Amino acid sequence: MKKIIIMIPARLGSKRIPKKNIRYMQGKPLIQYPIDIAKSDSRDMEIWVNTEDERLGTIVTDMGANFHRRPKELAGDTATNRDFTYEFLRMHPCDYVVMLNTTSPLLRQETFGQFIDKIIDSDADTILSVVTEKEETFYQGEPLNFSLNEKINSQFLPSTQKIVWAMTGWKRDTFMRLQEQGENPVFGGKIVLFEVPKDEACDLDTEEDWKIAEGILQSRSETHTPKYLEL
Repeated sequence: MKKIIIMIPARLGSKRIPKKNIRYMQGKPLIQYPIDIAKSDSRDMEIWVNTEDERLGTIVTDMGANFHRRPKELAGDTATNRDFTYEFLRMHPCDYVVMLNTTSPLLRQETFGQFIDKIIDSDADTILSVVTEKEETFYQGEPLNFSLNEKINSQFLPSTQKIVWAMTGWKRDTFMRLQEQGENPVFGGKIVLFEVPKDEACDLDTEEDWKIAEGILQSRSETHTPKYLEL
């Protein structure tokens, strides 16, 4: 059985949405969403919140997670997931680490469980959560998946996959080896893509993102009966 550890990054000094990890969304603080999702899985997995703030570390312990104290030098705006994940993995032996982000509070328990299944059944070094889209897409001003010479229905377009960082799985040995060789371990080795439903794939970067996510969560708690114009 593979040993899987859940790591939840939670830097307190976020800038685009100030103090987002301790801000309440629909009745509970954002940091509690990934903890609750991870705890909902019946498999034996350690849950660690990776933060520099001891006050937050005490709170997440009460929520049922462990506290990994991130070094202050990895708590600034310039620190990347490559940096703080490597530091975390040096302290926590495992087969795989799953980075479960607070910025994706729309994830459902079922989706998280399927992601863990993918890790267990796969020999991948990196598992990325993505959203599949079939839309005319430009890259650097040029059409990426369509031709300017014709218009076809979107369902016939080649699909594109956008990384959403809701969940990311890394094989510990591969990640550490590549990092120590000076190579980028974030996209290292054999990569497998895991598709996340669109209504679970938000990434909270702005206040606008926050309002959209909050609206989706509210809609899930309500019963909707479709209504139509009478013809």
